[in-house]
Amino acid sequence: MFEYTTRVNFYNCDPAGIMFFAEAFKFAHSAYEVFLTKLSSNRDYFNDDKIALPIIKTNAEYFKPLKSGDEIKITVSVTQLKEKSFELTYNIYNNQNDLCIIVETVHLCVDKSTFNKIELDSELRGALEIK
Repeated sequence: MFEYTTRVNFYNCDPAGIMFFAEAFKFAHSAYEVFLTKLSSNRDYFNDDKIALPIIKTNAEYFKPLKSGDEIKITVSVTQLKEKSFELTYNIYNNQNDLCIIVETVHLCVDKSTFNKIELDSELRGALEIK
């Protein structure tokens, strides 16, 4: 499991100071970017010439509101690993360590030149298996 911490800013919130629901996806994606970067020091998956890992499905469930100024912890877990795709789950916790939001994303591995589905390469698969 990977852990990422950040802060809810006022610009992430509605006028009442409660985090706008769509911001959960932005926070999850920020955690994903750091997670994927730390998986491999040899490869930049965001600027790879051969493969892309687009998100093909996403879901979020909200339990408690987050507010402007909250320090949040996001844990990233690989919850499913298939031949051509993987699923990540992001648990977002508030200052009191209460689970506030769960975000799930499914990423498909595609050939960047054709956008056809391809198998995850062995390096990425190996890195995801140990997370």
